[in-house]
Amino acid sequence: MKKKFNGYLLMITILILALSCGENETADHQDEDEHGHEPAHEIVEISEAEMREFGIETEIAGPGQLQLHVVLPGEIVIPPDNLAHILPRFTGVVKTVKKNVGDLVKKGEVLAVIESNESLSNFEIKSLITGVVIEKHLTNGEVINDTDHGFLIADLNTVWANLSIFQKDLPFVHPGQQVEISAGLGFSSITGTISYISPVINEETRTATARVELDNSSGDWRPGLFVNGKITTTSETVDILIPKTAIEMMDSREVIFVKMPEGFEPRAIHIGRTNDRNLEVLEGLKRGDIYVSQGGFTLKAELQKEEFGGGHGH
Repeated sequence: MKKKFNGYLLMITILILALSCGENETADHQDEDEHGHEPAHEIVEISEAEMREFGIETEIAGPGQLQLHVVLPGEIVIPPDNLAHILPRFTGVVKTVKKNVGDLVKKGEVLAVIESNESLSNFEIKSLITGVVIEKHLTNGEVINDTDHGFLIADLNTVWANLSIFQKDLPFVHPGQQVEISAGLGFSSITGTISYISPVINEETRTATARVELDNSSGDWRPGLFVNGKITTTSETVDILIPKTAIEMMDSREVIFVKMPEGFEPRAIHIGRTNDRNLEVLEGLKRGDIYVSQGGFTLKAELQKEEFGGGHGH
């Protein structure tokens, strides 16, 4: 049965569907006949203008490269060679502290002035590297000795992403592989290369460590930040490759909307291998079919609009 697309109540229907996603779906099968067969789904007829209005996009089904990945958790750390511990060389009284945590300093710049207890002369404590002050353990008037910790300076232009490799993933991770590092919503991803894999397994975490050196001139990759590293392990050509955004759930099955002469028809598919963005279709779609790759939820809502109006109580 062909169904003419009607956008008048669609917004309300979409809202109701969104609120009812987790509810009981036992009513979905009430329209089956006495032989247990499901009736044919209706076809949604929709104009090009309405598709643009609701953000519905289509693609032509065909082959593609399916990349399979492993995703490793990790953390941003400071390379040890990028740290400088600035210690006073004598006992004395802190006369002046010129730098605070967060300040940028240059190599040779004065951090503090100490008055020596022995000579009563003033001596300058200078930075050994160019970087940022991340720790300060001096205050004006404080009496210190040569074992006190003065400043910790870090060069953060380069950082490491230390990724944890679980035993099951060890055969697929190697030095030289490209890794996409991400930190979640709001962060841009960055690509680096595995430069080192630890030769032993950590006894507590039961993982090895993969090191990825990152350019941090932007300052976005702050030490202590938790990240994920995605590594492509294989890339295979599949006969039909579609984005995950094309999939909708109807009658507890994965379906996609396929263009027919009369409109768009929901069609059940059999899914093969997947990654975080795409999937392989084994049955239900053939090369050359035009399908909805984005916005299928709107068509699903249109098909189920009468269902909600018929007293199902969603």
